[in-house]
Amino acid sequence: MKQYGTIKIKLNELIKQAGISKNKLSHRAEMQRTQINNYCNNNITRLDIDVLARICCTLDCKIEDLLEFIPPEE
Repeated sequence: MKQYGTIKIKLNELIKQAGISKNKLSHRAEMQRTQINNYCNNNITRLDIDVLARICCTLDCKIEDLLEFIPPEE
């Protein structure tokens, strides 16, 4: 883990809970499938607030459902 902790994106879990496919999410949120895969795999270095808003709106969730702060290990 990094010195300051990290942010975990929990999109995979939310997709499973919602019972929606990545393709359907891609269509409804007007996002590319590769972008969704990157968020699902935590391969994002900079978060885009527009993308986060699209995901939250489409999955009817709050930002704290999508993102989790993991503090650094001491």
